Amino acid sequence: MANNLEERVPTVIADNAHVIYRIYGSVTAGSNSPVASFRRIVTGKKSGAVREVHAVKGVSFVAYRGEAIGLIGSNGSGKSTLLRAVAGLLPVERGSIYAAGQPSLLGVNAALMNDLSGERNVTLGCLAMGMTPAEVKEQSGDIIEFSGINENGDFSSLPMRTYSSGMSARLRFSIAAAKKHDVLLIDEALATGDAKFRRRSEQRVRDLRAEAGTVFLVSHSEQSIRDTCERSIWLEKGALRADGPTEDVMKEYEAYMRK
Repeated sequence: MANNLEERVPTVIADNAHVIYRIYGSVTAGSNSPVASFRRIVTGKKSGAVREVHAVKGVSFVAYRGEAIGLIGSNGSGKSTLLRAVAGLLPVERGSIYAAGQPSLLGVNAALMNDLSGERNVTLGCLAMGMTPAEVKEQSGDIIEFSGINENGDFSSLPMRTYSSGMSARLRFSIAAAKKHDVLLIDEALATGDAKFRRRSEQRVRDLRAEAGTVFLVSHSEQSIRDTCERSIWLEKGALRADGPTEDVMKEYEAYMRK
């Protein structure tokens, strides 16, 4: 029993976390025009209307080392917002989120430099994650091969702007997955690419878990969640509806969606 407790090392703790967006701007006609915006800058006056969006509402959970956790819910339920808060990219209004190390967020919109080649982006991305030049040199070929961007030609030497959205997303995932992460946050990145790449990426998520990391996966593909995550958290309208074994949570979620 003691050994099991020792193995359950928390990596992310969310304690009654609330995330609120504030959108400043009047809804009156012409209030968002360039002239009106310039006038507010000159006078220092803010628009009178403030819209608050309560995106995450009192969410609490503990994630442990070695877990892969799926985040499910309908569109606008707060899944991506929660990931960004865990990554430290959004402030928590009330409550707290604690994370081991620096969580790494991988999203389909993660930035790579479009005017640089795929090879150069691999180098810069790996260096940005803290790899040494020697490690980058050793792993660059494997990263490009894993991404599959050269399967139909030598695209790794071409600028990223020549890539399809699927190729770009595959390369982003391949770069991020080349490093061991305390916490890796994946937002829809496994939804891109063909079935062969999805199988490779899902296996890589399992490998990251085995290397004592924690993986969070947001995906609209229920099969990807089932294949990759043994635990799932269901958010709906910003609130936590269920947290438990993936199959149990999925059945509850699917019943809710059929209503």
